[in-house]
Amino acid sequence: MRAAYEEVEVIHGIDATFEEGVVTAVLGANGAGKSTLLALAAGIMRPSEGEVRFAGQKVRVGSTSSLARRGLCLIPEGRGVFPNLTVEEHVSLWSGRRRAERRDLMNAVAERFPVLGSRRRQLAGSLSGGERQMLALSRSLRPGVRALVCDELSMGLAPKIVEELYGYLAGLARSGVTVIVVEQFADMVLSIATRASVLVGGRIRLAGTPGEVRAGLHDAYLGGGPEAPVSVT
Repeated sequence: MRAAYEEVEVIHGIDATFEEGVVTAVLGANGAGKSTLLALAAGIMRPSEGEVRFAGQKVRVGSTSSLARRGLCLIPEGRGVFPNLTVEEHVSLWSGRRRAERRDLMNAVAERFPVLGSRRRQLAGSLSGGERQMLALSRSLRPGVRALVCDELSMGLAPKIVEELYGYLAGLARSGVTVIVVEQFADMVLSIATRASVLVGGRIRLAGTPGEVRAGLHDAYLGGGPEAPVSVT
């Protein structure tokens, strides 16, 4: 798969498969192509060559609502919450239309993230950064989620909060959800990942187990070592 912005190609021949029930860490510096890869996966951007498939079907640009109904959950960089809506109003956005569905999802959110349960009528803009990230992640508690994709989950958060949130992702994977975490910083995400890859200049430079990636991370970022464009599984 390849992708470009006008005449500038930014993803160069990536062929990746992400497995059910596995946390895959996608590492890379700013400009490596990580967010572009997520835009392709979420149907926000069209590949210039190749295709993206989710749940056996081709992902098409503009199909974000269809992808969400099929179980894809995207947590974008910046968390994607609305400062002027309450916690409860956010939960109602990604629950079903029925009152019982909204109630059940709010109960699930309050059980998993008790601080949100105690602040359900509080505006998101007045929450801490960690609480806003919890609110963003509460999307993944709706029934039917099959894959969760997180872009820079740890950005601006204290290590203790990041550890808690990564623990939540690990639990999702154990329940069978495919989890893809895009990060600049390797240490903490590699502690919960099953597979990992390093993106450099729009190519997968290194892929393997967290231990293998940790050992080769320095050389991969410097551009050394063999290119690994074929598979991330």
